[in-house]
Amino acid sequence: MKELLSYITGNKKISIRNQCELMDISRSNVYYQSVGESEENLQFMRLMDEHYLDHPTYGVLQMQDFLFLLGFLVNVKRVRRLLRKMGLMAIYPKRNLNKLGSAKYIRPYLLRGLKAERPNQVWAVDITYIPMAGGFMYLTAIIDLYSRYVVGWDVFNTLAAENTLEVFKQAVANHGKPEIINSDQGSQFTCELWTKHVENEEIKISMDGKGRAIDNIFIERLWRTVKQDYVYLHPVDSGMLLFRGLKGFFNTYNNRKPHQGIGRVRL
Repeated sequence: MKELLSYITGNKKISIRNQCELMDISRSNVYYQSVGESEENLQFMRLMDEHYLDHPTYGVLQMQDFLFLLGFLVNVKRVRRLLRKMGLMAIYPKRNLNKLGSAKYIRPYLLRGLKAERPNQVWAVDITYIPMAGGFMYLTAIIDLYSRYVVGWDVFNTLAAENTLEVFKQAVANHGKPEIINSDQGSQFTCELWTKHVENEEIKISMDGKGRAIDNIFIERLWRTVKQDYVYLHPVDSGMLLFRGLKGFFNTYNNRKPHQGIGRVRL
């Protein structure tokens, strides 16, 4: 449907009505605008996101209790929906982790016992929710595990797999190919679009064990730094301002900030 809608244009020779009839789609799909979250929901999302940084094991009920303690009466369905929209999932041991079902695009975790000893040996990629003053966006970032250098990043208003792949392609164009790229088992990575492109580039794919807190710990630390040192301190109300602010942040992070994990040296 999205592909068909992309062909609809404001052509003066053919009306939108006729274009829709030719492609057998409803005009309502052309004019539909999704409704954003209410100010109240955006406030809840911001509070839960900040709380999640310190309590990644909190599930729906605990997040509901957290909001109750702040004086907000929010039902379970609402909390669950908002957490899903933010892409937040409680980290805890789950049963039958080896039963992958029909998830044919899931790849094994390759980093256990592996020490990153050189640039472009291992990259890690992830996506996180970014609250704004009047809404939210999603940040995709890729870091080199040896240097902690952010080799690629961008912000988007959707979780489409194409966005993540574009960040990866740009990072490779700028810094060369990694030997291994590690991610979680999110839908952006367990799909043909991602696995086919990466493996065609002869890059090994590694994926975190589902529900494991430490498999992608380096990029989780990056999210904490991004949010505590910039996002929560500088709320913005537009995607352009967010992009500009993050551009300055990552420039400082990459080129000026000492990193404890690599001996407190600057990159």
